[in-house]
Amino acid sequence: MVDVKVPSVGESISEVTIASWLKKDGDIVKLDEAICSIESDKATLEISAPKAGKLKILVKEGETVAIGTKVAEVDETASAGASAPAAAAPAPAQEAPKAAAAPASTGGDKNYPSPAASKILAEKGVDASSVQGSGKDGRITKADAMGAQAAPAGATASDSSLKSLAHQTMASSFSREIRREKMTGLRKTIASRLVAAKNTTAMLTTFNEVDMSAVMELRKKYKDSFKDKHGVGLGFMSFFTKAACAALKQYPAVNGMIDGNEIVFHNYADVGVAVSTPRGLVVPVIRNAESMGMAAIESKIIELATRARDGKITIEEMQNGTFTITNGGIFGSMLSTPILNAPQSAILGLHNIVERPVAVNGQVVIRPIMYLALSYDHRIIDGRESVSFLKAVKEMIEDPARLLLDI
Repeated sequence: MVDVKVPSVGESISEVTIASWLKKDGDIVKLDEAICSIESDKATLEISAPKAGKLKILVKEGETVAIGTKVAEVDETASAGASAPAAAAPAPAQEAPKAAAAPASTGGDKNYPSPAASKILAEKGVDASSVQGSGKDGRITKADAMGAQAAPAGATASDSSLKSLAHQTMASSFSREIRREKMTGLRKTIASRLVAAKNTTAMLTTFNEVDMSAVMELRKKYKDSFKDKHGVGLGFMSFFTKAACAALKQYPAVNGMIDGNEIVFHNYADVGVAVSTPRGLVVPVIRNAESMGMAAIESKIIELATRARDGKITIEEMQNGTFTITNGGIFGSMLSTPILNAPQSAILGLHNIVERPVAVNGQVVIRPIMYLALSYDHRIIDGRESVSFLKAVKEMIEDPARLLLDI
């Protein structure tokens, strides 16, 4: 037997919660195959099988254990056929069936989506049971979820059954039942950090609006050639990251933080990008974003966001950022007041792009407008600096040539 123990996941973390078992007790696992998802107060990580063999689970889902605790064992002597008895030969049938039977599930992960796949399926309104997984033992991967489509109305049910389903759904929507669910370690940490940020900082938010016409036109013109050359799409986040880095050079207090009786200024920009995951909001950090090109920023954002949603982001990748950008626009937010990501002193909030009537040279025209919000710690950042910072970001987005000319 080979022990499976909880690994160290950070200097300040002494215990974790068994979030879920990705394999069942008695399953045959491969070397380095993910078998368990653990959750600390800062991140969700996976434990891999140290050897190939038969899995014996010792700790149930939801239990909290100390670092180094043995949570399972792997029997190296077990063979691949040990997990299930051989099926008996079927009796000869007198009449062959008209259609082939559906293949049986080959493992415990059938229709079990990864965290990233689960989020995509939820957004699309697709039931996981209707998706054929292509991963190990039929597990639904992110690619499977992206290609899945919700069944059209009437495709699997008659009009009468649809009406019955609608009636049941309406009735269940108004049920007076309640459901209690234990807060995860990550959710508890998010809650305490947000309350601490509100209680220990003099937080204020300033707003502005930005005409996205120039960036959208530039993106439309070069997105194909950009992707052909760099292998990554040209999104809006790289424009805002570059604009924010340039503005941080002009207004260093926005990139600073308070440490006791001192103000710490950073000559670099480690920009955190808020990512929504199935288990809560995390903020992976792009190191030295000020020295990176657009393609490098886009690639890094995709890499970090994917790993965060898959629960594979590390503690180190979420620590020591100097400034944060959060994009509520992807969920349809028109305007918000983002909360500081302490100990940072400022956070830039992006929102959805909406065609609005605006006055240009005395004429009313329709332009794609985004509202920007900068929440900041008034103890270190004055109103003049915060407003000027946001205005600088606005000007660079409305005239992207400024990003190239550094003006």
